[in-house]
Amino acid sequence: MPAPRAGGGEVSASHRADEPAPAVDRIPSGTRDVLPDEMRELRAMTDRVREVFERHGYGEVYTPALEYEGTFARAAGPGGDVPWPGQSTAWRRPASAWPGARPAYRMFDEQGNVLVLRSDMTIPIARLVATRYPQAEPPLRFSYLAHAYRGVRPQRGQSREFLQAGVELIGAPAPGGTAEALNVLCAALGAAGLRTYRVGLGDASLYPALLEAVGAPIERRERILSELVEGNFVGLEGEIAELQLPDKDAELLLRVPRIRGGPEVLEGLSGALGDAVGGMRDVHALLAPEVAERIIFDLGLVRSLGYYTGAVFQVYDPAYGVPIGGGGRYDELLRSFGRHLPAVGFALHVERLHIALTGEERGRGPRIPR
Repeated sequence: MPAPRAGGGEVSASHRADEPAPAVDRIPSGTRDVLPDEMRELRAMTDRVREVFERHGYGEVYTPALEYEGTFARAAGPGGDVPWPGQSTAWRRPASAWPGARPAYRMFDEQGNVLVLRSDMTIPIARLVATRYPQAEPPLRFSYLAHAYRGVRPQRGQSREFLQAGVELIGAPAPGGTAEALNVLCAALGAAGLRTYRVGLGDASLYPALLEAVGAPIERRERILSELVEGNFVGLEGEIAELQLPDKDAELLLRVPRIRGGPEVLEGLSGALGDAVGGMRDVHALLAPEVAERIIFDLGLVRSLGYYTGAVFQVYDPAYGVPIGGGGRYDELLRSFGRHLPAVGFALHVERLHIALTGEERGRGPRIPR
């Protein structure tokens, strides 16, 4: 019979009286409850964003939160590896180099198949295009509002579960497709009410091409790029010093990631940088004027999701200290699912967007325009 406990009730047979009670009043780190006032604000904001997506021809889809693990493994290419963008086929990166897209939460179904909680929406939509639209003529335009799930680092305040709003433009090559995605991105941010944001524009192929041009050892390149993804310039400097390259090559590898600014920063850049820089110029020339003025060229921008192959971009706002969204080109991803189509997309982190909007509006009138 269960033992009595102070204040009435009983102690279960599986729980000793001298042990701490289970934390039934807590939730996992990296998750949170959303209460009615905030929920109303989030819903109003996302409704405006979704209206922008619909107006630009992006039909909303929803995919299962659970996918087969093989779907995400397949995105890493045959044998679990793919070349870094801009690299010779002699250097292939392992699936471990896909930190953002690798699912963190796994489980088994009744037949023993491994299921994962989706870690982003791009890979599920790539699967959807290949299986539900195998013969459809491109371009295809999809949007979504959905949760994603990722592992977190202790003490970093990261989210395990987060809401994303985004679009995927399938079958539209650069530079036109990239410019369209950026135009839609800025229209959505404007509809949400954000005013002071900027968009960093880089190219995922740029720094890998530099590493190849200076002859950096293949086995060291992933570590160097990881430091760049983290924005750890001290670590980057240490990694480059260990390469013992000629001074001019080491200086180039350290200088290029710090190049940021308007179109003038691209002047005089050629050689190994030429293709990426030319691509950024081409995209910028096609942007709506009100979008072009938001762009900051950032030659050190390398996003953590490993499927990016060309232009990459991130949204920054002075009211919030980390990126509130981003995206880029993934021209090789759909090949893994049987349709070789160029593609570009972006995702907004809805909770971060809301925090940035709140920070902007503290001193300027009504909270959210209706």
